[in-house]
Amino acid sequence: MSEGGREIAQLIDLMAKLPGLGPRSARRAVLTMIKKRELVMEPLARALAEVSAHVRECERCGNIGTARVCEICLDPKRQAAGLCVVEDVADLWAMERGRSFRGRYHVLGGVLSALDGVGPDELRIPELLHRVEAEGTAEVILALNATVDGQTTAHYIADALEALPVQVTSLAQGVPIGGELDYLDDGTIAAALKARKAL
Repeated sequence: MSEGGREIAQLIDLMAKLPGLGPRSARRAVLTMIKKRELVMEPLARALAEVSAHVRECERCGNIGTARVCEICLDPKRQAAGLCVVEDVADLWAMERGRSFRGRYHVLGGVLSALDGVGPDELRIPELLHRVEAEGTAEVILALNATVDGQTTAHYIADALEALPVQVTSLAQGVPIGGELDYLDDGTIAAALKARKAL
């Protein structure tokens, strides 16, 4: 295999590691990029370099962006009384697509999992408890995936917040058991948010 062949094979292998892309889809994507080098590949390479150099986690909520504190946290139109807790940034983005929630977010960075050795200190749960107390949050909405680990995490957080003067709710109808927020349509997320219930 020539030098160029090894480089292309490496690019295909890297692309195949992305969610939703297997080896065959990665090959097609790489061939498209090569054929449309100026239109796709070169701008993509620049965009990847820019994001790699500047992306960071929001110090307040855990969202990702290019500033120390993200645009959502800085938005004065957001209702400070409501705090929506999500597993990861993809779930935050899914909630934002629905355009139903006008409060702020807190990204945990995962869920509790005894099998994977993930405890409360590996997640952003201590930061959540501090935020709720410091920011005078009135309602914490637990928008965690309807999986066993997601629900275990929701109950752990609800128990941890019990001593604080805050209402704890969770998403209701429309979120199937075992379902993940990132795969739900905007209408389903909006309906689940409106019909949230006390946990």
